[in-house]
Amino acid sequence: MNATAPSLSRPTVLHLGLGSFHRAHQAAYQQRLMDAGDTQWALVGANLRPDMAQTLEALVRQGGAYTLETIAPNGTVHYQWMDALSEVIPYAPGLAAVVQRGAWPATRIISFTVTEAGYCLDGQGALDAAHTDLAQDLERARRGEAGTTLYGVLCAILQARRATDAGPVTLLSCDNLRHNGDRLRAGLLAFMRQAQLHGLADWAQRHTSCPNAMVDRITPRPPPELRARVLAATGRDDEAAVMAERFTQWVIEDRFIAGRPAWQTVGVELVPSVAPYEEAKIRILNASHSCIAWAGTLAGLEHIHEGCAVPAIRQMAWDYVTRDVIACLCAPGRPSPLDLPAYRDTVLERFGNAALRDTNQRVAADGFAKIPGFIAPTLRERLADNAAIDAAAMLPALFLAFLQRWHRGTLPYAYQDQAMDPAVAHAICAAPDPVASLCAEPLLWGEVAGHPQLVESVRRASERVRAFVDRTETCTRRS
Repeated sequence: MNATAPSLSRPTVLHLGLGSFHRAHQAAYQQRLMDAGDTQWALVGANLRPDMAQTLEALVRQGGAYTLETIAPNGTVHYQWMDALSEVIPYAPGLAAVVQRGAWPATRIISFTVTEAGYCLDGQGALDAAHTDLAQDLERARRGEAGTTLYGVLCAILQARRATDAGPVTLLSCDNLRHNGDRLRAGLLAFMRQAQLHGLADWAQRHTSCPNAMVDRITPRPPPELRARVLAATGRDDEAAVMAERFTQWVIEDRFIAGRPAWQTVGVELVPSVAPYEEAKIRILNASHSCIAWAGTLAGLEHIHEGCAVPAIRQMAWDYVTRDVIACLCAPGRPSPLDLPAYRDTVLERFGNAALRDTNQRVAADGFAKIPGFIAPTLRERLADNAAIDAAAMLPALFLAFLQRWHRGTLPYAYQDQAMDPAVAHAICAAPDPVASLCAEPLLWGEVAGHPQLVESVRRASERVRAFVDRTETCTRRS
């Protein structure tokens, strides 16, 4: 394994974003292929931003290899040496090496892991032309330069591929955005056209595919003590180790324009449509995760498993899924291919994995992206059916109580939210009626913003949240 001298002949997956999730998830499937003797494809990794400098330097020193610690709900721990990355491209301003690697004919798939905010979409799902980084990247694209956003980098790579006749390439999203492939394609083509690159946009329509995909593996930020655990268990002093739960899932629409690894042989589900899997994961797992993180923070807890062990918090998540989500995902005439109650119970069991020590701070982040992406669709559909939404309304009520603590500066940790306009968030919290203000925000709720039933349901839920917090604080004082 050589992290600096890539193979120019093997078909290659270039992944953008070498964070913990990629190395615990997609790279783990590549490792399974290699362990089974399938080395037909190479996996190359790079970062688009100058963060993770120490981790990238460690990966280069270690030849791209690192340790993956996996922990089962019963506490069983497994350590595996991962050498699936055949090349690590060091970060450098301008990303010339990344563009060059993406433009090589051997690169058949370009995958990426970004947050919902990284797609730079507005409330209607269109490219947000007012996004500062995006505006700067449009200017760079017109000059033929790579940008810093996902679109800016992909645009530069595709320009280079077109100029050198490098052939078609699949652009593969590996993140939690609903319909991620479709939305990436729409956003990228819109970016090219706004940059006046109409010829490139036409070429990209014919020479790229963008399958939708769903990914799932709880991957906490590596804690400081992970390095010591790995050293004690394996004898390796690994500065780039990652940890994850034992469970893993990857579902992809089988639409690859230039071939793909034999992922189906190592557990990846290749399907005609990812939609039912995507909806179940986003609405059940992601939304419930946020619910437990917000409630746990309000209760003075630090970790997800601690909140999951509190009956009142666990019940909030269970009621939300059982009363509202399952009714949406398994409607008459539209059965789900998944056993949704069993999936709900598995998710809650996974959240209770104490050995992961996943933090509320990590999971509570990005609420202004998660409400419209994970939670609002269920509320909209239930409102359209004239159904009660009391269980689902607990989630925005929890977020509002959480946001008010951020507004007052009383959160126990720094809150990170790439989609949040701090002025808008402060205005919601400072409004005479914060519930009505939150429910009226169109970026969160779309066409049901200000809906009377939404407002009243969140108002009643806010009263229940206040009662929950009061009980928690009373118990804390007594203890």
